[in-house]
Amino acid sequence: MATSFLHPAVQAWFTKQFAGPTEPQKLAWRSIASGRHTLIAAPTGSGKTLAAFLFSIDDLVKHGVSGGLKDETYIVYVSPLKALSNDIQRNLQAPLQGVQQELAALGLAPLQIRAWVRTGDTSAKDRAGMRRQPPHIVVTTPESLYILLSSEGGRSMLRSARTLIVDEIHAMADDKRGSHLSLSMERLEALAGQRLQRIGLSATQRPIEEVARFLVGSANIGRDGAADCYIADSGHHRRLDLAIEVPDSPLEAVMSLEIWEEIYERLRTLVLGHRTTLIFVNTRRLAERVCRHLGDRLGNERISTHHGSLAREQRLAAEQRLKEGKLRALVATASLELGIDIGEVNLVCQLGSTRSISTFLQRVGRSGHSVTGTPKGRLFPLTRDELVESAALLEPLDCGELDRLEIPRAPLDILAQQIVATVACEEWSEESLFALVSRAYPYRELSREAFDSVIRMLSDGFSTRLGRRGAYLHRDAINHRLRARRGARLAAITSGGAIPDTADYEVVLEPAGTKVGTVNEDFAIESMAGDIFQLGNAS
Repeated sequence: MATSFLHPAVQAWFTKQFAGPTEPQKLAWRSIASGRHTLIAAPTGSGKTLAAFLFSIDDLVKHGVSGGLKDETYIVYVSPLKALSNDIQRNLQAPLQGVQQELAALGLAPLQIRAWVRTGDTSAKDRAGMRRQPPHIVVTTPESLYILLSSEGGRSMLRSARTLIVDEIHAMADDKRGSHLSLSMERLEALAGQRLQRIGLSATQRPIEEVARFLVGSANIGRDGAADCYIADSGHHRRLDLAIEVPDSPLEAVMSLEIWEEIYERLRTLVLGHRTTLIFVNTRRLAERVCRHLGDRLGNERISTHHGSLAREQRLAAEQRLKEGKLRALVATASLELGIDIGEVNLVCQLGSTRSISTFLQRVGRSGHSVTGTPKGRLFPLTRDELVESAALLEPLDCGELDRLEIPRAPLDILAQQIVATVACEEWSEESLFALVSRAYPYRELSREAFDSVIRMLSDGFSTRLGRRGAYLHRDAINHRLRARRGARLAAITSGGAIPDTADYEVVLEPAGTKVGTVNEDFAIESMAGDIFQLGNAS
């Protein structure tokens, strides 16, 4: 599909940057332009994000040129990771700045199109700025979207939304986090008071029709079970360079120090043989351990770690150093696996089994992250059982097979959270609230009996020796209306989400007061004064 439908400034920028549209862009653009819900399924590095964003940017430019661009939010972009959210915001600046230059070349007045990130890392100052001057594009995570929908300032900002983009949708659809997001999507549409165009992006998903139904919700599913959603599927299979790395010593049920030394030496050889290497591990503890041993072999200035316990500044610095070629290797957990543009990575090493085909494929896809690139991955099994599992992991990839998604059916703990958050914002009738939650695909078969039992629990609470607790709603049994009790909004905001809540302690370097990251409560309590531990590639 040609790009003639774009505003001349947007078209000029695209033509200068790219030889032409990629396959997923060709498939998706006609559907997105028509206003249909669209699900884009394509390999990593194939231009999915731009396929979703280009029409939105073009629409904002056309509104701005005609004088109709208001100071309000038009697009909500949801991604599963804070690091991915920050990356999307950075990568949005390039096309926005490029379009500005093309507008100037055409003799048109400059436009101020704002794209801001709202995650748990966002400072209080930036949050206040978003309330004073709403961004046109909000980039956020499922948990932060829930908080925005539950606060007065957030609701005021999101009320004008027209487009909802959900990135890496497969990473959330098959667990309770996805169920939580599905209810937030319906709440967002109800708040906007109009149909939102929904665009989903994913590199790996099966069955694709099920993910489309999850994206659009039960209100957009026909009697035949088909979703009112165009699926732009350019396939997930691409040429891969994969191999299993087995140490010289025989693997055992538990890793010995001898085998670990062999693995570290092999990793050193692979890192030195490539410009940049991304090493994935499955735990934060292992990330620090591997980084320390490789630092002894490569030099601490050439390797770093990236995981959720590190401070935001440390994570962003590691990403930037890798992009600039200052790091030879970066040891990461799942914090870097989804869609993040971290520069030209030549090799991905995975220590231990990922337990999932799609996760391994996603991680390997961080290398060769371009339309013409070839992802290169090396899988290191750590035990005898993992050696068998690794062989079973690679075999389906040769056949182009993927894991099958299983979407949870109506988890009631998530439902209770969202009901309290929804009613805390405004009064609802029971009938309207039941209709709202039933539009979320995981709750399409929710019985009225189960819904009423959750309402009863939230309104009655439970008895303790000190009195009744946990009653967040007031239920008008005669008129069947719900309104919030005192403290309901605070409970909803502080207790929301499906990620387990673990207490952490901040790690601060004195006397400068620099925050390095966090450690788990159990680790902090069991530690003694004078103990030395590893965090962020530093002792």
